[in-house]
Amino acid sequence: MALTVNIYYTGTDGSAKKFAEEMLANGLSDRVRAEKGNLRYEYFLPMDDPETVLLIDAWENEEALDFHHKSSMMSEIAALREKYRLKMRVQRFYEEK
Repeated sequence: MALTVNIYYTGTDGSAKKFAEEMLANGLSDRVRAEKGNLRYEYFLPMDDPETVLLIDAWENEEALDFHHKSSMMSEIAALREKYRLKMRVQRFYEEK
């Protein structure tokens, strides 16, 4: 069962956008995309909320996402979230193949 996770990162003074820019610039986003089972890992800027960035993160199945959550990348991502003092809101969507 495919899984899509929408993560809304919200901060202040443009910090969410800076977080996404750093994720892209340091190659961390590319590393996530290269993980087995990753289908999509893209950032978007909502038109009506300049302090939020939306990450659409899709996986082949729950096991692939669980493996990602146990990877060393998660501590790097968490450190960046802390650096930019971001809050998160998460939505999960399941799709049968």
